[in-house]
Amino acid sequence: MSMFSGFHTSATGLTAQRLRLDTVSANIANAQTTRGELVNGEWQPYARKLAVLKETGNGVTVSEIRKDQEPFKLEYNPNHPDADDLGYVKMPNVDLLKEMVDMMGATRSYEANVTALNATKAMLVKAMEIGK
Repeated sequence: MSMFSGFHTSATGLTAQRLRLDTVSANIANAQTTRGELVNGEWQPYARKLAVLKETGNGVTVSEIRKDQEPFKLEYNPNHPDADDLGYVKMPNVDLLKEMVDMMGATRSYEANVTALNATKAMLVKAMEIGK
């Protein structure tokens, strides 16, 4: 085990949480996007994305970014250009409350990794002072 392994562990956590925050940001930005993906010649709404984290031997990584399997929301708006024959529009399966909770969790995890990184740095500085 290297004396720098604590830095590596914190760095992987910082990277993973930053990507998780990026994913949440994309979800919030596309919460009203009714034309997110063209499937078989028909537009589908934006599908919420989730960052899946995986533990590695010395840290964490994002193993995949997958689409949320929850169904799209139906909203009655007959004047919308994407409305069906009954006047319903398929809206993204993004819940802003869930996104805010995920954002707070990712932010707290990011801050915890910064704190661990700073603690590791302080310990190494003190260890180097021993030899003086």
